Amino acid sequence: MADRHVAFALIGGGLAAGNCARWLRESGADGEILLIGREPDLPYNRPPCSKGYLQGKESREDTLFRPAEWYGEQGVEALTRVSVKSLDLSERSIELSDGQSVSFGKALVATGAGVRRLSVPGAEFEGIHYLRTLGNSDTIREDASGKRVVLIGGSYIACEVAASLTERGSSCSLVMLESVPLSRHFGEQAGRFFQSRLEEHGVEIHGDDELDRFEGDSGRVTRVVTKAGRELDADAVVIGVGAVPDVRLARTAGLEIGEQGGVRVNANLETAVPGIFAAGDIAEYESVVHGGRRLRVEHWDVAFNQGKTAALNMLDRDEPHDVVPYFFSDLSDWASLEYIGPASEWEQEVVRGSVDDGEFTTFYLHDGRVAGALSVGRSDDLEHARRLLIVGTDVSGRVADIQDVSSDLGTV
Repeated sequence: MADRHVAFALIGGGLAAGNCARWLRESGADGEILLIGREPDLPYNRPPCSKGYLQGKESREDTLFRPAEWYGEQGVEALTRVSVKSLDLSERSIELSDGQSVSFGKALVATGAGVRRLSVPGAEFEGIHYLRTLGNSDTIREDASGKRVVLIGGSYIACEVAASLTERGSSCSLVMLESVPLSRHFGEQAGRFFQSRLEEHGVEIHGDDELDRFEGDSGRVTRVVTKAGRELDADAVVIGVGAVPDVRLARTAGLEIGEQGGVRVNANLETAVPGIFAAGDIAEYESVVHGGRRLRVEHWDVAFNQGKTAALNMLDRDEPHDVVPYFFSDLSDWASLEYIGPASEWEQEVVRGSVDDGEFTTFYLHDGRVAGALSVGRSDDLEHARRLLIVGTDVSGRVADIQDVSSDLGTV
């Protein structure tokens, strides 16, 4: 017998759960809403962890999704430092780490993702950091500012942290498997642009290489050794090699796990168990804007928008998630990018604008259709790219018009 009952249980204290709570109330939900988060903070925006918050330009309060008083005003009970120990789908109940047993009407599972950890010799040394939370950001700022820092990885986190720590006086080096940073997402032409921005500000780039081991002294890291034989002195290390969806609770409960490692849901973000939804980093959903292709996307905007979609469907609105995934990144104030997609594969890159001038949009074409688009300094292009991705128009005969900045993309 459960200790109490709530209408909606939102499992996970991140942005997806926070926005779900918001849209439940704003859309007329009655009944108690319980949001359970294991972190010490209320739902917050994670991008500042590697950007403004890490740089010391944003406060902890600045990162919050909503101020603390908002939850009380909206009748949302938000628990922090509490995790869900078990989820019983047949009884529709959860057991919490604080000892409570709670039954529910409908539930959202939004447990997010954890960092992918490396297992190499020396990985246990002090001074080796991973970034996922505000607390991690605090520790990195305190331990790595103004020092020699080696970053492992060539994607968003490593590049953003390298830029932010450089702003704080650190000397940063990047070690990555890729030839060029960010090239896995955007191709080498765009990647070389971002590499040039990093190098212009003193960040050393070591591509086509792999971490071999860490060396240290008195229990603390002092050197990074690569498989190519590089030896890089390090006062601190930050590892950014991807994330792993946290589906332990979902798997144990018996929810289906998809091929991409996430919780399998339909276009409405509902699992095979009626009334149980998933959103954010763990949701492996059927994308109606990608012809039914299954996606699992780890980014702020996706979690935010899926929280809304889940809320509406928890209220029986029957609305498929039809938002084109949007991404953004800032390398300090050296370069900012926006991207829609994601393009899992492409055969052609069509550039509108000038890469050399730092104002360009790259359209990624697959089978003649727009699969994604990256914009630096040309945000307006993304609206046209989003439209073209949704309608699936074959633009192979309009490449010259896309490239010509004097042409109207609205006619393509």
